[in-house]
Amino acid sequence: MKRLNLILLLTVLLFGSAVADEGMWLPSLIHKLNINTMHEMGCVLSADEIYSINNSSLKDAVVALDRGSCTAEVVSKDGLLLTNHHCGFGEIQKHSSVEHDYLQDGFWAMSRDEELPNPGKTVTFLVRIEDVTDKVLADVNDDMSEEERSNKINAVADQLEQEAKGNTHYEVYVRDFFNSNKFYLFVTETFKDVRLVGAPPQALGKFGGDTDNWMWPRHTNDFSMFRVYSGPDGLPAEYSEDNIPYQPKHFLPISLKGVQEGDFAMVMGYPGRTDRYKTSYGIDYTMKVTNTSRIEVREKKLDIIADYMASSQKAKIQYASKHARSANYYKNAIGQNEALTKLKVIDQKKELENEFTDWVNANSARKAKYGEALSLIKDYYTDVEADKARAYMSEALLRGPEIFMFANRMKPMVDFLKDPEKNQERIERYSVALKAMAEDFYKDYSAYTDQQIAAALMQIYATKNAPKFQPAFFSDIQKKYKGDYEKYAEKMFRKSIFDSKEEFLAFLDDPSLKVLKKDMAFNAADDIFSKYREIGNEISTKSDELKKGQRLFLAGLMEMQPNKKFYPDANSTMRLTYGKVLDYDPRDGVTYKYYTTTDGYLEKEIPGDYEFDVPARMKELLLAEDYGQYADADGKLHAAFITNDDITGGNSGSPVINGKGELIGIAFDGNWEAMSGDLAFEPNLQRCINVDIRFVLWVIDVYAGADHLIEEMEIIK
Repeated sequence: MKRLNLILLLTVLLFGSAVADEGMWLPSLIHKLNINTMHEMGCVLSADEIYSINNSSLKDAVVALDRGSCTAEVVSKDGLLLTNHHCGFGEIQKHSSVEHDYLQDGFWAMSRDEELPNPGKTVTFLVRIEDVTDKVLADVNDDMSEEERSNKINAVADQLEQEAKGNTHYEVYVRDFFNSNKFYLFVTETFKDVRLVGAPPQALGKFGGDTDNWMWPRHTNDFSMFRVYSGPDGLPAEYSEDNIPYQPKHFLPISLKGVQEGDFAMVMGYPGRTDRYKTSYGIDYTMKVTNTSRIEVREKKLDIIADYMASSQKAKIQYASKHARSANYYKNAIGQNEALTKLKVIDQKKELENEFTDWVNANSARKAKYGEALSLIKDYYTDVEADKARAYMSEALLRGPEIFMFANRMKPMVDFLKDPEKNQERIERYSVALKAMAEDFYKDYSAYTDQQIAAALMQIYATKNAPKFQPAFFSDIQKKYKGDYEKYAEKMFRKSIFDSKEEFLAFLDDPSLKVLKKDMAFNAADDIFSKYREIGNEISTKSDELKKGQRLFLAGLMEMQPNKKFYPDANSTMRLTYGKVLDYDPRDGVTYKYYTTTDGYLEKEIPGDYEFDVPARMKELLLAEDYGQYADADGKLHAAFITNDDITGGNSGSPVINGKGELIGIAFDGNWEAMSGDLAFEPNLQRCINVDIRFVLWVIDVYAGADHLIEEMEIIK
């Protein structure tokens, strides 16, 4: 009996239960699975007011930024968006220069004409979700191989997508859930004219930097503002001066009432990826391979970038976004390994797997159906040398030095140049496209810094992986350069057209196949991508068995626990999570309360520090304590608060909404003590960190003087 109780407890910890603070739920299913619990917790909205395909609802005010890299919310009838500062960081950086340093000084459009366009940035609205599982699996049977099963599923999914799209401008896709045991069809609408409206200085929007990242207590004013534009007909359109502010089906009113401990709070957004149903074998692999390679490679890369950024203001602007992107999941990997170890997640997973095995073996029919599930998964992870090589190559050679990825973009030109007379038009057209890419690439590029990164990361890759997994040119480094990666990198950059904008553009004016074939960086990139494909092919030969094992394991779990509400792993589709405003106890004798104030922002000040500097105007305003309508009942200006909502990457910028459907904050981070969250939810520690919407509005109104933006919002006092 004790063992059974332990197993039940572990099952709850790992895979969820009816508790409301765990689960990333499909909004189309909350009327069946969640709405009663939500009402008990304090939500007064109906399920239709949250998700409806016939009437305006909360889902119509929540958007995916850039296909799901972040989330944003609509807060006015003229398409005004709020998201995180770090979600707009790339655009803020691109528009910055030494003369107009929007990272340092902030940016505010005081009229619609001053809003800045961002080619390539997108905003996607969800139109509807449909369960198509029965249709997709109608002709699938257990006698099929995984390849046959996949081909049949893909064929049916393609047909369903075409039928749903018809002659509309919508985007339609079918996604698998629960390890390909369920399938849903999504209809979406994407807008391509998205303009930067406002952003606080980095000293507010990124206050605390890497030191405070993933930590609580927090005082970061993490927000930025954009506006969605449509064509004059209200439909998506490319950027044009004739476009008009988008008129949404719904926008979120904003509450100034603040939050109290125990208040209901829900988050809607686009969480990127979780693997809550991963087995003990997969967790072990994540810790030893995925996270270890990420930590080792990025630590070296970040050190090199930091040295360059410290050299000048120009360097700081150039590499600010690159450093932030790399540092985020570097620290995440460290915290995740620590949390998984501390919480003994592998041991807990093994307990559940033992229960599953006992359940399967107790019945001959179950044994025939699910008996091979765990053995298939275990067999896959027995030999992971190729997987390790792919992980290190992705980090060290593909995401490491920029020159390899950029040089690989020249690959189509090789085929064109084999017959230049026949392909003259293609050569000219592709040259124009590459010149446009070059403007963005070289604006934020330091060849010498990239050379240092290349030398250091190539050496790490060679050290960690057997020769059979190394690109062909690595043998030349060993033979001709005696393993001196610095010497090789120096010559490679010197003998390449890709390290210099001038050389690159000159080549495009007179492209030559002979020049490309002699270019060391181009040839190195070709070797890297060739080896990456080779490794990928080796892995794919056994990955079908892993997928089958994972599918059967989860199908068996759902059959084993028929009364449990299962939620699908995150996959960049819209989800709703709900919980309460709560404090927590991170360690013995310590309690973190549920909110922070701007008093803490000033207490953390380190004048001139890259992470903790406080602008003079900000300090003056805060010391004056003129908080107006944005003050809490305690007279303070609250900076941030925490809830036990279940979020992950992609939820950055998601709206935090009270039980009446009003915006109370913007989600921007998880907490360090629960970094295991993508793999195992920890109900006592997991917290969602949110910037208080009143802090956001105070900065817009008082600090920036952009009260015209406040006026177009619906403020609930």
